[in-house]
Amino acid sequence: MNILEKKSQLSYWQRIKIAFQYVMPQLYLTQLAGWFAKQQWGSVTHFVIKLFAKKYNVNMAEAARPAFSDYASFNEFFIRPLAENARPINQNPTALCLPADGRISQIGHIAHDLLLQAKGHYFSLSDLLAGDQALTDTFKHGEFATIYLSPRDYHRVHMPCDATLRQMIYVPGDLFSVNPFLAEHVPNLFARNERLICVFDTEFGKMVQILVGATITASMSTVWAGVVNPPRPNQVTTWRYEGENAIKLVKGQEMGAFQLGSTVINLFEKDHVQLADHLQVDSPVRMGEILAHQK
Repeated sequence: MNILEKKSQLSYWQRIKIAFQYVMPQLYLTQLAGWFAKQQWGSVTHFVIKLFAKKYNVNMAEAARPAFSDYASFNEFFIRPLAENARPINQNPTALCLPADGRISQIGHIAHDLLLQAKGHYFSLSDLLAGDQALTDTFKHGEFATIYLSPRDYHRVHMPCDATLRQMIYVPGDLFSVNPFLAEHVPNLFARNERLICVFDTEFGKMVQILVGATITASMSTVWAGVVNPPRPNQVTTWRYEGENAIKLVKGQEMGAFQLGSTVINLFEKDHVQLADHLQVDSPVRMGEILAHQK
C-alpha cells in the first residue's frame, strides 16, 4: 500500500494531524520548548514535571535521582541519568548493544540504497547521509536499525560497541514529529529532518549512528562536542577527528542525548553484522541489550 492509498483510509482528524505538521511553525515551537525547558521555576517546574511523568508513565524508580524535586528544570529531567546497573551492558565481545531505550521503528536490510521507513514506504540512503557518496557506497546493501524514543523514555544515547569517532556531520532540515503514526504518513521523514550523523570505525566495520531531530526536541548533544544545536546553521557542517583528535568510546558509554525524545538510526556495512532475530517492528527495547552479532 502506497502513501496515497494509506491517506485515503485515514479519518478526518488523522488527516488534520498530518496537515498540521506541514503548516505549523516547527522551528518556533521547538525554540519555545527549548526556552521553557531551561526555566527554573521551583515548585511550578516540579509540579509540571510530575504531571508529565504521570501522563507518559515515566518510571522514576530507575532514575539516579527519583524525586521530581531533584530537577531544577525540564532539561535536567529530560536527560536524567539512570541508577547504577539499571541497564546492564551485554558483555559478549562478538555482540553489539542497543544504543537507546525505545521501540523498534524499522529494522533490516538496506536494499541497495533504500531503507524502510514504514510498511510500503522507503527513503534513500543517499538522502539520509546528506548526499555523501563515499558514505552511501560504504553502507549500500548493509543493515540498519531505527529506534524511536518516546517522551517517556530515557533520553541518553550510548555506544553499541567500542569505536573510534572519525566524523560528525550536522545536517539542517525540517522538524517533523517522528512518532510512529507520522513515520507512516510523512514521506522521507528521517531524510528531511534535522540530524546529526556520527561516523565510527569499529571492529565490526564502519558504523554510523544518527541522532534525528524532531518538533520540540530542543537540542541534541554529544559527549565530545556538547550541545550541537542550537545554533542551527543553514548548511551541512562537518567535523573530522583524525590522528590526535580521534575520539575513542567504549561499548555502553554515553555518546549523546536528546532534550525530549526522537529517533536513533544505526547503519552497518554489508556482511559485517547479523541483526538479532528477536528484534521486530514495534518491539520495546532497552539500552545495553543485544542489537546484533558479528557475522
